[in-house]
Amino acid sequence: MSFGEPIALRMEAELERAADAAASAEARFVPSAEEQFLEKLRAGDALAFNRLVEERHGDIYALLYRLTEDPEEARDLTQETFLQAFRHLSSFRGDADLRTWLYRIAVNQARNRWRWWKRRRRDRTVSLDAPVSEGSDAPLSAGLAGNESLDPERQALAREREAALHAALKSLSRPYREVIVLRDIEGLSYEEVASTLDLNVGTVKSRLNRGRTELRRRLEGSL
Repeated sequence: MSFGEPIALRMEAELERAADAAASAEARFVPSAEEQFLEKLRAGDALAFNRLVEERHGDIYALLYRLTEDPEEARDLTQETFLQAFRHLSSFRGDADLRTWLYRIAVNQARNRWRWWKRRRRDRTVSLDAPVSEGSDAPLSAGLAGNESLDPERQALAREREAALHAALKSLSRPYREVIVLRDIEGLSYEEVASTLDLNVGTVKSRLNRGRTELRRRLEGSL
């Protein structure tokens, strides 16, 4: 081996490390597929927005149906939600994820509709799904109805229990219903619920606890 060979080998190794570092740095600056999608949305790309509607329409409709218990109302509010999203996508900063941002718009649309109905002295509606106890993440309706394996007597009992649940939930205030639906039905984390409702996490937990306690009180002897 000549004197120059070790130097050449070291130089080759250094060049390889430099190339690897450059490739790694370049990779860090390449936007992810999600970031590219968001950029297209912000730019008003129609195909990207259609994809957003296709991917999230079902989730938004389900949320609004659980908040209103009215399929026509939920469909109307779903359209309003995506209309508002389209109008404000250019200002979406990405502080929350896209789903949470859409949920926030949907909840605000539902709140606006509630206020509209309240002015006309219409009863407010609620969801049939909510947890009974603070420690349970399962919805109240789980196991009550819709189980085809139950015998007729048990099915009748399940329907009675769900009717009692419906009556109890009707008397809950909107703030309790919102946190129960978002946390226990939609499965959002406390942080996501807080972001959606523009609350702090402590307030979310407090409302959830009070809502479940109130449900237990109103359902005593019914379930």
